[in-house]
Amino acid sequence: MPQRPRPHTDVRRFAFELPARTESVARARRLAEERLILWGCGPDIRDTVALVVSELVTNAVVHTASARVVCELREGEERLRIAVRDEGGPAGPRIRDCGEEERGRGLILVDALASAWGADRTGHGTAQIVWAELAHGMGEPC
Repeated sequence: MPQRPRPHTDVRRFAFELPARTESVARARRLAEERLILWGCGPDIRDTVALVVSELVTNAVVHTASARVVCELREGEERLRIAVRDEGGPAGPRIRDCGEEERGRGLILVDALASAWGADRTGHGTAQIVWAELAHGMGEPC
């Protein structure tokens, strides 16, 4: 079950916008990894963030009617927040039982890796922000 975000003070912030196409997933992952290297984050947290970014951007591309997606990283004192804003779709994100299928496991992974995650409507039509927070203790701190 998604949890509510906890208030925190941002230390660093980085955002980028990409077309909502499958080839943008790899670009989003690279941009996030490059920024975390600049911030001095270790390989464990970079790998975790790359996986979460991949899953959230993939969901925005595959399951919404978006032309563009915006990905934002915010490092706070206690956690790192990953947020992906899309232009909306008919329903919000949900974990589903995918059985033996390899597809459909993205939010199961996000749920396992994140200390909290959820989705919020932006107030602009069906647009939403799907976010995940990683505690600094979940890998090498930035």
